[in-house]
Order: sequence, then C-alpha cells, then structure tokens
Amino acid sequence: MISSPIDEIKNRLNIVEVIGSYIKLQKAGANYRALCPFHSEKNPSLFVSPARQIWHCFGCQKGGSIFNFVMEIEGVEFGDALRILAKRAGVELKPISPEWRKLKTERQRLYEICELSTKFFQKQLAESKIGQEAKKYLLNRKISEESIEKWRLGYAPDSWQGLSDFLVSRGYKKEEVEKAGLAIKNEQGSFYDRFRGRIIFPIFDLSSQVIGFGGRIFKETSSKQPETGSKPAKYVNTPNTLLYDKSKVLYGLDKAKVEIRKKDFAILVEGYVDTIMCHQAGFENAVATSGTALTPYQLAILKRYSEKILTAFDMDVAGDWATKRGIDLAQARGFDVKVITMPKDSDPADIILQNPEKWKELVGEAKSILDFYFEGAFSRFDKTMPAGKKEISKILLPLIKRIPNKIEQSYWIQKLSKELGVQEGDVAEELNKIKLTEEFYGLEPEEIINLPSKTRKELLEERLITLILISKNPHYLEFVREEELIYFSPKIKEILRHIKENITNEKDLGQKGLSPELVDLFNYFYLKTEIEKIEEKEIEPEIKYCLKEIRSIEIKNKLDQISKEIKKAEEEKNSSKIQKLLEEFNSYSKSLSDFKI
Repeated sequence: MISSPIDEIKNRLNIVEVIGSYIKLQKAGANYRALCPFHSEKNPSLFVSPARQIWHCFGCQKGGSIFNFVMEIEGVEFGDALRILAKRAGVELKPISPEWRKLKTERQRLYEICELSTKFFQKQLAESKIGQEAKKYLLNRKISEESIEKWRLGYAPDSWQGLSDFLVSRGYKKEEVEKAGLAIKNEQGSFYDRFRGRIIFPIFDLSSQVIGFGGRIFKETSSKQPETGSKPAKYVNTPNTLLYDKSKVLYGLDKAKVEIRKKDFAILVEGYVDTIMCHQAGFENAVATSGTALTPYQLAILKRYSEKILTAFDMDVAGDWATKRGIDLAQARGFDVKVITMPKDSDPADIILQNPEKWKELVGEAKSILDFYFEGAFSRFDKTMPAGKKEISKILLPLIKRIPNKIEQSYWIQKLSKELGVQEGDVAEELNKIKLTEEFYGLEPEEIINLPSKTRKELLEERLITLILISKNPHYLEFVREEELIYFSPKIKEILRHIKENITNEKDLGQKGLSPELVDLFNYFYLKTEIEKIEEKEIEPEIKYCLKEIRSIEIKNKLDQISKEIKKAEEEKNSSKIQKLLEEFNSYSKSLSDFKI
C-alpha cells in the first residue's frame, strides 16, 4: 500500500527535532517539556512525546501532531504546513488531479500574487528607464548588486494600474490583488495600485516566501493620493492581510535566524535599508521591526533563536514611549537587552556607509539596558539634591523591578543605593511601591488565552481514562458496566470499549481499531499518564468518584429535561403525559440516590 504524503512526512521527521527547531526543549523523563510559545507562562506546560510523536500544552490546551504545531506557530493553514514540512522532509508533493489548481486555498493564491508581483517589481527595476535610475540610487547608497538580488528589491512604476493589469492578465481577480494588499478600491468601486513610483522592499516569512511589501518614494513627482490630493508618504507598507501582520513579522528574520542562533544574539534595527546594510557588512544576525514597537509576538519568535537583543534604535533616557514599551516587554520576558549607542541623528545604514569599522566598534561596545539608563538618568539630574534623587529613581526603579532574576535585581539595587548615597533598604522599600505599567493594562489582547471551555463532565471523563491507563489494571474496568456507558460522550465511550478489549498489565495499548479522529485524543491521554504521578492506593477511590459524578451529572441533566417537559404538559393540560413523566422522574431520582459502585 502506498503511504500518503502526510504519513511519509511523519515517518521521516521526528517531532522533537521539528518542535526543537522553534523552541528550546528540556528532557523530562521519556518526554520533553518547554515554555509554551502560544501563551505567556513562567513554568513549562508544553510536553512533547517522542514515542507517540505528539505534543500538548496543559496550559492553553493546544496540541496534536507536527502539522498542528507548524500551523499554530507559523500561523498557516494545513495545506501550507504540509508544504513547509514536505520541504523539510524532502517529500515531493504532486498534484493529484487536473482540478488541483481549482482547489488551491485562498492563502496559496495570495502567495502566488505576492511572488508574481515581486518578479514584476524586479523586472521594472532592471529594465525600465526610471527603474534603472532607482537602481543607480540604491548603488550610490552602497547597496550592492548582490544585496539587490538577495533581498529581491524592485521598483513600482508610477502608473495607476500597472501591477493590477499585469496580475489580471495572469488570471487573478482585482479583488484578490486587493486582498494581497497590493491594490486599493475607491468609493466608485475602481481599483488602483497601492505602490506607485516607489522602490520596493519585499517582506518575507520564515520560509522566505513573500508575504508583503514596503515601498519608499523615489521621486517627488509620483502620483498624489486620489482621495486627498496630498503628497504621498515617504514609506508605504502592505496593510494587514491574510498573509501579513506587521506585529508578527521581523524583516530579514528568514535570512538572519541561523546567524542569530550561531552568534546567540539579534541586532534590532528600525528600517529595511538598515537591515540590508548590516547584512552586507557581515552582521547577518540583524532584523528590523519595520517602524513598529517590539510586540509580544515578535519577542516570542526571537526567543526561539536567542534571548539576547542588541537594539540600534534612536532613543534616549526619556525614550519614545512605544520603543520603551517594547524594551520593557523584552526585559519582562527574560531577554538580555543591550543598547548600541549611535551618534545623534544617525542610523546603522549611515554609519556603515561612512565607516563599517565604526559600526563594528559600536556593536562591540553595546551597553546593557540598565547601564544605558543609569548613565542617561545620572547625566540629566543632580544626584546630590533630593529632587534629583527622586527623578533618577523614578526612571530607574521600574526598570529594576522588571528584572525577573532576583540575584541580578539585587545587584542593581545595590548599585543605585551606592550611586544615590542612600540606604539599600530604602531603595528596596521604594521598589516594592512601584506598580509597573503592565500591572495596569494587563496582557496584550493577542496574549490573552481563550482556553477551551470544558464542562465538569468532560474533565471527569478525561480523569477517568487517565487513571485507568496509569494503572494498566483490567480490574478497574469492571466498575465501568456496559449499561453505564450511555452516560459517556461518544468519543470517550469508544475509547473505553477499546481499552476494555485491549488492556493488559504488561504494555501500552495499541491504536489499532480506533477511528482516525480518536488517535490523537488517545495519545493525549497516554501523554497525561506519563506526566501525572499518583499513588496506587488513590486510583480506585478516584475512579469510583469519577464514575459516580459522571452518572450523577447525566441523571441530573435528564431530571432537568423531564421537569421542562412536565411544565409544558401542564400548560397543555395533558394529564396522561404528566403522569408518565412523573413516573419517569421518580425512577431517575431513585436511581440517583440508590447508586453504588
């Protein structure tokens, strides 16, 4: 029998290696554990089972196979996860029928539009008259031919529908071009190109697929905005689309991730050109936030590769609020943050253009974020005066409070008390009074976990199955009578029957005989057995309790249902139906009180 591409990928790839390439895994007995990347937590609750090739987070309840993990962490549909893992496994995905193109997902169509658009922009840069002028401008800024090719830079012609017409001619609808963020629909229902008369910087996902674009104005004569008649902005970016979300993307990470892991730090810059020039100068661990403050999503992605960040932002002690907020978030998540101190009104691209060696020197001299703020605060205020001491502490105490490591925090408390000439205990007392900003605004909306709501009955059923599998003792299944199976949900009923038919005292149960949709659930229960510890003497009482409560919940639900039917029958004045329902009600009530295991 020929195996499917899915089975072939699962056979070729080890789940520990796949998940371990995204997050740091720690050995935990026969399994591995990690901090879950899908919600904020301090204690690891995500477990990976190499034996069963599954993962599960007992915090946010997400889990499944390697496909589920890649779908979650890359933010893609199953088809895209299949393609990513097939490439990794060296499995060729072939179209199964001539109708294959019609079955492509909307996401795949948008990928194609972005890729074709990139080629269109590249050709315009290489062949059109103004495109060649734009290329000359890039070369004059010391962006090399090799970098232009590597980063796939292009030029958008200064015409209203140049790109749109090209894409339509290749079989795509104008509505699809708009969904890709490349066209804008006006109030009259007409479409026009978003990028016109601009140097184009394609934005890539972690698999180096184009998902969006940034466009820098090239000539001031470029078309004005049709709605406002105003001068065009210097930079225009793709809006959020199905593929692109600026809060989740770091420009250049696809090219920098290996180097970040190798050097164990990332250089964070603000712009596309800064990133390209850093890579060109040998700093291939540089990525850009594309003008946004650091977000929880971006930090979660970076943490897969390193927990050290060197920022090359234009900032001071007062700090841009958004930039400072991003650094605060990084610090609170345990990142070691350093600051590359640059000459005033200059950026990495300017420094590298003038003197690459100077940039190398600045990177080597990067200061810890605390040193940076200490120097800035003490240079702004007089530490000998009470008012100065107060202002300095106002800047520095929140930063010290965010340090998660208590030993490191103690060092900075000592340093601050010494510099201010005050008692260490007084500094510690003031530190305790500090309420951090995040304590007021809480988690970011995207960090809030909407845990799957499980009913008490579902939790009891899960506990029952886990206890039976932990014990591997057929004796306990005698408590689960065949006539009592009506009280269980269909999936749990099927798993219980499977266990009854296959349980032994010697080894784990196989999956043979289970329906495909129950295999992952069954493996999840087994993963729980490997993590949970319980005394043998506690198993039987707990199993009996679970059975009693499950039965009780179902009977009470049945009584509620009968009560509603009785009320309805009374409204209809149907005496015979009322009598029948009352007998049924009394029978269930008696069985509830008489039940024993």
